[in-house]
Amino acid sequence: MVKGESHMAVKPPRDPQDVGYTWPTILAVAVHLLVIVFSLIKLPSMSAEPDSSSIVQATFVSTETFTDQAQQVTEQQAAMNNAAEPDVTEPEPPSDEPSAEQQAAEAAAAQREAEAAAQAAEQAEALEQAQAEAEAQAQRRAEEAERLAEQQEAEAQAREAEEQRARDEAEAQRQREAEAERVRAEAEAQRQREAEEQREREEEAQRQREAEEQREREEEAQRQREAEEERAREEAEAQREREAEEQRQREAEAQRQREAEAQRAREAEAQREREAEERRAAEAAEAAMQRQLAGEAEAAANAQQAQQAANSFINIVRRAVEQAWLIPPAASDSMSATIQVRLGPSGELLATSVVSSSGDSAFDRSAMQAVEHAAPFSELRDLAAEQQRTLRQFNLRFTPGDVR
Repeated sequence: MVKGESHMAVKPPRDPQDVGYTWPTILAVAVHLLVIVFSLIKLPSMSAEPDSSSIVQATFVSTETFTDQAQQVTEQQAAMNNAAEPDVTEPEPPSDEPSAEQQAAEAAAAQREAEAAAQAAEQAEALEQAQAEAEAQAQRRAEEAERLAEQQEAEAQAREAEEQRARDEAEAQRQREAEAERVRAEAEAQRQREAEEQREREEEAQRQREAEEQREREEEAQRQREAEEERAREEAEAQREREAEEQRQREAEAQRQREAEAQRAREAEAQREREAEERRAAEAAEAAMQRQLAGEAEAAANAQQAQQAANSFINIVRRAVEQAWLIPPAASDSMSATIQVRLGPSGELLATSVVSSSGDSAFDRSAMQAVEHAAPFSELRDLAAEQQRTLRQFNLRFTPGDVR
């Protein structure tokens, strides 16, 4: 700018028509510079944020845009500075003294050039600030783009690792499936082998069963033939036996007839003997009847005598017991006790027992004591042996007024 002023100080006056083209050019350049500055400031803030999938490419494009714009601003500033400088031309040969109008026009032109230079300086400073801000914003954009690129690279690596892990898992799954398929194939082959072996075993067992059945059929046929032969032999033997039996039966029948004839002869003889025996038996029975009647008469007489002797012995025992019995004072006429008496061969007392109690132990005890005091009964020896056996055990019934 100082250089321009010094030139302006020594610059000779020019034609007024030359001033009319210079300032419009400077103003047009300044307007274009302002438009570019406003575009650098406004347009990045108005651009939409790119999505996460394209942020790296979009950021690099923006960085290149800001760099190009800054370069353009620098080039335009240089062009403006060159335009602001006045053209240095060879001094024209001095002319006549300038007129007052020329001097006024030159002064106005100088004033306008000074104002234009000041405005250009302000615009250049604003342009430098805009360029610095654009470069700072481009630097921030570049750093942000680098950070986002690193983040996207990390995400890409994570995705790659996840994809690799998925591929590894898929490969492992494929290997497991292949192993399972191999195991299934081996199991199927083993099953088929076992089925084939089972089929062979079954076929062998079937062959053995068929052979066994054939052998059994042959053995059965052999047994049937042998049984048939045996039946034939048995039938022949049975026929012989039947014939022999018939012969024996005929002979036996003849023997029976002979024996029957002899039996009839013996029975006739026996009948005659039985009739003679019956006659003898009748005669003996008649004689025995006579003897039995005589014996019964004698026995009746003897029994009567024995009964009398027994009754006489019982009466002797009863009188002796009544004399020895001490009846308890508390005894009543309704009391009654039956005492069983057992005697020895000589009439001695062996035992006494209560057969029927009176309900009073003192009464029962007094009855047994009476029998004990009245014994022995030696009159028993005077009886016959049969009567002694009969009278060695008997019962006595005790009541307060009588002993029976």
